[in-house]
Amino acid sequence: MERCPWCEGFDLYREYHDFEWGVPLHDERALFELLILEGAQAGLSWATVLKKRQHYRCVFDGFEPELIANYDALKVAALLADPGIIRNRAKVAAAIGNARAFLALKAGGQSFNDFLWRFVDGQPIQNRWRSMAEVPTKTAQSDAMSKALLRAGFKFVGSTICYAFMQASGMVNDHLLSCPRHSEVQRLGKD
Repeated sequence: MERCPWCEGFDLYREYHDFEWGVPLHDERALFELLILEGAQAGLSWATVLKKRQHYRCVFDGFEPELIANYDALKVAALLADPGIIRNRAKVAAAIGNARAFLALKAGGQSFNDFLWRFVDGQPIQNRWRSMAEVPTKTAQSDAMSKALLRAGFKFVGSTICYAFMQASGMVNDHLLSCPRHSEVQRLGKD
């Protein structure tokens, strides 16, 4: 299998590439989790986040926004002391603030899934890249998503983070044409 070259290096990366990356995601809790983890990645490698993801799920209560929105100073202190996550005060605060922003959208009658997927008109964009050099780090859609998320009160949602989120959540299919996952993910996008 000639995978996308970014996933070479260790088994966890290949597994993520082969089973998750680019698969259209519509579960709101899972979308919330992915947005928080993409923000946690800022300035780091995705490998760092993948290695810590299971622990994140434990200490962030399964990424349930209702629980995270109520974290207090004691919980924040515990998180910042936990070597199993990325111990960055701004990123932890953003996760809590993002949970509150998520709940505010929901209280306003807005589906988080619909809010996010509108930037691709509800359907995955099927790119046809032949090399990694062609793959952008941000697009007009990720710019628009970033601005809308910021207006809604979310943090750590710059355009580059949003584009990585779009790739991971299947809003765009950025598997290279030479990668067997390109056609598999393309079929999943039609379901």
